[in-house]
Amino acid sequence: MSWMKGDLLSKTRRLVGGLATREPVWLKAMEASPPPVFPRSNGNLKKIVLPEDPYVRRFARKHPEAKLVEPNKVSAFIPDPARVYGCRVLELTKNGISEDDAMSVANMEYLAERKEKKKAYKRLKELAVLQDKAPPPKPYLSTKKEMQTQEKKPPTDPPSVRRLVNQLKQQKDVLLQDKPGGSANQDHWIDE
Repeated sequence: MSWMKGDLLSKTRRLVGGLATREPVWLKAMEASPPPVFPRSNGNLKKIVLPEDPYVRRFARKHPEAKLVEPNKVSAFIPDPARVYGCRVLELTKNGISEDDAMSVANMEYLAERKEKKKAYKRLKELAVLQDKAPPPKPYLSTKKEMQTQEKKPPTDPPSVRRLVNQLKQQKDVLLQDKPGGSANQDHWIDE
């Protein structure tokens, strides 16, 4: 419908001009200061590319276990390991180190940091055992475990819900039996 194209101001003008509606109180004020019109793209959007992106992709291929477990919990203050790796490679290449050497140095730094975190986790786990507390969650899951956590099992009705439904059925049966001329099997309220 071509008469519906346009912004609020042009649509309202057409409706008022065609005598479909009365002129709203706000129309003159809106005509005096119309809302801004933002430019629209013609589908030619440029992809945002950061200088470290090729290194981030290489890192993701080399270390698939380093991907974020829950991407919706990304923090702008703590960058993911792939982004740190890419920035480190760029920093080293700006200082005059060859690209291959910079990538191997950044990779060694990542592996050393990961090893330190695993050692710290092991120590925390030992302390938790000594203090009779539950151990903290693992900082690095294996790729297989990570995929298993992402897959969710279909929801099932817990027994408490079924118990509640059965109680409601019984209450309905009692109410129907109390009514004059009513029977418990008059309609199938909830069938299992």
